[in-house]
Amino acid sequence: MSGVFQRALQGDPLAVPPVWLMRQAGRYHAPYQRLRAQHGFEALCRTPELAAEVAMAPVLDFDFDAAILFSDLLFPLEALGFGLSYDTGPPQLDGPLTVDRLARFRPLDEAVPRLAFQRDALAATRERLSADKGLVGFVGGPWTLFVYAVEGTHLGTLERAKASLDLYRAFADRIVPLLVATIRLQLEGGADVVMIFDTAAGELAPEPFQRELVSDLCALARAFPRRLGYYAKGLRPAHIWGNAFTTAPWAGLSLDSEWNLAAALTVERMPGFVQGNFDPTLLLLTGAPLARAIQHYLDPLCRLDAEARRGWVCGLGHGVLPRTPESSVRTFVQTVRETFA
Repeated sequence: MSGVFQRALQGDPLAVPPVWLMRQAGRYHAPYQRLRAQHGFEALCRTPELAAEVAMAPVLDFDFDAAILFSDLLFPLEALGFGLSYDTGPPQLDGPLTVDRLARFRPLDEAVPRLAFQRDALAATRERLSADKGLVGFVGGPWTLFVYAVEGTHLGTLERAKASLDLYRAFADRIVPLLVATIRLQLEGGADVVMIFDTAAGELAPEPFQRELVSDLCALARAFPRRLGYYAKGLRPAHIWGNAFTTAPWAGLSLDSEWNLAAALTVERMPGFVQGNFDPTLLLLTGAPLARAIQHYLDPLCRLDAEARRGWVCGLGHGVLPRTPESSVRTFVQTVRETFA
């Protein structure tokens, strides 16, 4: 059975769009908080049955149209040889990427089995998931993983990463084959689509983005035609138009809140699905202010017919924020469905 999420991926015109949010299984959700307090974050990721329980909880609670793998994008760095800890909250690597460290990376055939738990987590989620619900996998983008490896975070000005483009090329030659293998595992686990979350890539200006990143991103897309989506916070048309990015066989793009979504669906004509892009900070509102914010967001989209909205997956411009009231998430999902019903 194909549900509305799968039909949106196929490009079918739909009266009511599917709803899927980045970070829908996360810190705002009480069931997740209870599981994390009991087991710890890393155990939730690495134990397929627990990862499936976390992934399913918001689908069961809010009736989202897709579940997403519960995991973390830094695990490929650990598979290559980094020490990785979540003991103090935010992820911590055991030191920065250097030329010497890169030379000591594990070979691909040793690194890939260390990520098999993600395939198993998706398979466990798929087993619990209704056939009419979609399933999303994800990996970190090459640049974002490089930024974490060099900076220890994806926040800030990223001057060290931007000044280390020669090191990026050597890193990409190792990380891209591992990402290909990881995506293959996730598709084997039952993912309908795998997202490349390249949060930090939008921090690059369009010219270095095109010069340094596009070839790696296109290599991933070509390895799995129409099976990969892409998201980078701060991505703009200038990053992707007029180069190989838009001619690569992407399944689609997720857009942050700075985009005019109606224009992206009609004028820009993005490749494949378009996911987004309600401002996640507005979900911190409740009551009448939230209702007005959602309606302001939906009004331009209501003026488009189903054909013009073809491929739209309704969601946020980024992930659900930790302090978001569960009632606001529920209101968002219900309002979207009632508005287009």
